[in-house]
Amino acid sequence: MLDSLITSKTRLRLLVKFFVNSQNQSHLRGLAEEFGESTNAIRKELNHLTEAAILVKQNDKNKITYQANVRHPFFSNIQDIVRKYLGLDKILEQTLHRMGEVDQVVLVGDIAQGKDTGQIHVCVCGHELNDTYMLYLTDRLQELIKRKVQFEIVSEKITGEGLVLFER
Repeated sequence: MLDSLITSKTRLRLLVKFFVNSQNQSHLRGLAEEFGESTNAIRKELNHLTEAAILVKQNDKNKITYQANVRHPFFSNIQDIVRKYLGLDKILEQTLHRMGEVDQVVLVGDIAQGKDTGQIHVCVCGHELNDTYMLYLTDRLQELIKRKVQFEIVSEKITGEGLVLFER
């Protein structure tokens, strides 16, 4: 649905990259390599987003790195839209619904780094989690959000890696 509003695929990929996780940052050549696109196309979109103050750029030695502008008045709105586009809101809602006593839900892998590869890896930490529901939930979410979803139950809370969606 978001791709019908934002017709530039490069711009949409940049928004996903920087707004799924506000800690994500990158430079022009790294983005060109990651997206498999020309630096000119990416530079054009980076300039538009920087001029609109949606992204901020910082000089890092001889590279310019880009990151989401968390002080932008629409930052949280854009982040919510991107996360809904990816289906993260549905994943969180359904996971907390009947999974059991969930202590933490963390995105790991490509999506936590802002790479929309079509696969979402979710780690769930909690007590007495419902494995049967998790299998049902995986199939249901894949139909609902049109992305492959992989759940993993972990025994201890994850620290330092991934994107925390929920924590008790």
